[in-house]
Amino acid sequence: MNVTDWSKFVDKSGKFERPQTTFHEWISSKPGSRFPPEKGRYHLYVSYACPWAHRVLIARKLYRLEDTISYTVVHWHIQDGGWRFANLDDEGVDEGHRLPHPDHQSFTHLRQVYYESDPSYQARFSVPALYDSVNKVIVNNESSEILRMFGTEFNNVIDDPHPEISLYPEALQGEIDEANEWQYTDLNNGVYKCGVASTQKMYDLAVTELFHALDRVEAHFKTVDGPFWFGKNVSEVDIRLFVTIIRFDPVYVQHFKCNICDIRSGYPYIHKWLRNLYWNVPAFRETTDFLHIKYHYTRSHVPVNPSGITAMGPLPHILPLDEEVSV
Repeated sequence: MNVTDWSKFVDKSGKFERPQTTFHEWISSKPGSRFPPEKGRYHLYVSYACPWAHRVLIARKLYRLEDTISYTVVHWHIQDGGWRFANLDDEGVDEGHRLPHPDHQSFTHLRQVYYESDPSYQARFSVPALYDSVNKVIVNNESSEILRMFGTEFNNVIDDPHPEISLYPEALQGEIDEANEWQYTDLNNGVYKCGVASTQKMYDLAVTELFHALDRVEAHFKTVDGPFWFGKNVSEVDIRLFVTIIRFDPVYVQHFKCNICDIRSGYPYIHKWLRNLYWNVPAFRETTDFLHIKYHYTRSHVPVNPSGITAMGPLPHILPLDEEVSV
């Protein structure tokens, strides 16, 4: 199944409904767990282009799991076979992370990893996918669940324990869950509802909800004392929001018709928060690849952009900390 063939998930009214993920096993340190936390056992399949995969790459760095969980970046261009593994001469190839897991050296496409896990698999071949090299199966392909696993299950197996950081602290879990829910509906998935809508009515509804949500985020940041959603400590909310906002001006404004205004000129508090994360927290900047992001959306989403033309701007893709939009 082509992961960019969104028409299968648009109802008769023209509204987009994102399909559910299918693998939901859990890495656990509890005795008898089928998937115990072990260094070098698990491998991530991700795309730099995909916001859901971007979430787990950020968390992997923040929790210092680089030496514990390896990863492979699929090529940014999706064709009929779905996500594929890159070749040496492909544009934008990350030399260090282009190869599949050693168990999959003969594989050419991510779908083969899914079929290894379940030969009768019929859903989407999505990223991220967290693979277990012992059981030879995908453990989980739901980014929100992988985020939680990274924060709780590997503390006793890493060589360099992460600093006192929790993306989902107990005291804030209710507030985090609430923010995640409305931001997923109206922002993370909201940009897709704009871009994939097949009727004017559904597009108008989606884009209105999207910008109401951005207004709500802007109003929140006006009141926050500190650089993060909850002030002085980074959380899941920052990660899940960042992966959408960093793609907004370079892609979503034109590609998904989210063009009531852009972030850099329309939302100064969001813009400040975005640039702080990108320039001051390496886990955010080092996992952001604008070439993969722009080329994937504009050249893989054929129904949305049949000509495959990639817009040059905005330039730069993200402004420096001390520079504002010229007027």
